Amino acid sequence: MKFINPVANQDYRILGIEAIPAPVSNPAGLNPAAFTIDRTLWESGRSPTILVVDNSDVSRRLLRAMLRTEPYHIVEAGRASEAVIEIETQPVDLIILDLMLPETNGVDFCRWLKSNRKTQFVPVLIITSVQGVENEIMGLSAGADEFLLKPLSPALVRTRIQSLLRHKAAVDSLEEAETILFALAQAIEQRDKNTGDHCQRIATYSVALGMALGLSRPELVALYRGGYLHDIGKIAVPDHILFKRGQLTEEEWVVMRSHTTKGEEICRPMKSLGTVLPIIRNHHERWDGTGYPDCLRGEQIPLLARILQIADVYDALTSERSYKRAFPHAEAMQMIQEESTRGWRDPALVALFEELCSRASVAKPSLPPPPEWPDASPMQISLHNMSRALLQDKL
Repeated sequence: MKFINPVANQDYRILGIEAIPAPVSNPAGLNPAAFTIDRTLWESGRSPTILVVDNSDVSRRLLRAMLRTEPYHIVEAGRASEAVIEIETQPVDLIILDLMLPETNGVDFCRWLKSNRKTQFVPVLIITSVQGVENEIMGLSAGADEFLLKPLSPALVRTRIQSLLRHKAAVDSLEEAETILFALAQAIEQRDKNTGDHCQRIATYSVALGMALGLSRPELVALYRGGYLHDIGKIAVPDHILFKRGQLTEEEWVVMRSHTTKGEEICRPMKSLGTVLPIIRNHHERWDGTGYPDCLRGEQIPLLARILQIADVYDALTSERSYKRAFPHAEAMQMIQEESTRGWRDPALVALFEELCSRASVAKPSLPPPPEWPDASPMQISLHNMSRALLQDKL
């Protein structure tokens, strides 16, 4: 999934609208119920594409006949290798595959589909004439969304397909809503010309530190997302406070600090961002309990929030701002160490981050600077490549 370039005119998706109105006219022979199957696909001007993978011409023709009254674009493949070609050449919204295939069986192919970045969220319906609950268990365990036995009931097939496509539309809507949120976060960042690619750098530092801690992939993905979304609540902070050059008044500080809870409120409806919420809310807590918004102390502060906090502080120190120069790495680390001694930062994480940066600074980058970060130092390039290699399908 990419977190940039929001889909134009899609804001209604985060308002909970579940179906588009049926077209004014009903094309002859089409099932009226099908018009609400997938609002996303109707809006995009194309019918849902269904890929049928079965080595039997008769079975493929039978399925096509069952679906002839539906607004679907049917694509056929006789074997897994042919199906892969179709998947690479066009977007597919549903895959129907037979359990018995040449080259590989349907269960193994389903497992491959669900592990492939391009098809992991595409619904898979396995059909077979082989009786036995063991086959159904294997298919569902491999990631299949539905499992039907032959002979097929046309009405049941159509109903299951409609259900799977509705689920696919819901997943697509959530993905687009996430895209909008991440684009919004980047738009907030661009309001301040001095921050540059602050989010990208924080994501890089956070993931690299998380990898050094041996965190799981979901936790690393949460850190990456947190790098972009941690300050999204600043959209609720007025510009005259957000960009004030002088010292903030106590009342203004209350508004500024509210960006943590406002950000959590913005992202809470997205269940897929559940692991990111503690980062958004608690990245301004302090190790000694003097931070905000909850005055958490020590390990009460969520680990991912503690990690991103160090990345955030480091990037703020090493980046130029309208009110300060960019501090070199050694000077920035000394200041972070002083904050750790003062009780603001997790001392163990600070020590690990310093060690990580030292190792990265002596490593020769195997790739040039990323286009979005042309002036990156060798250390920054090394950390970027490290995080990018692990999160290849998320960047």
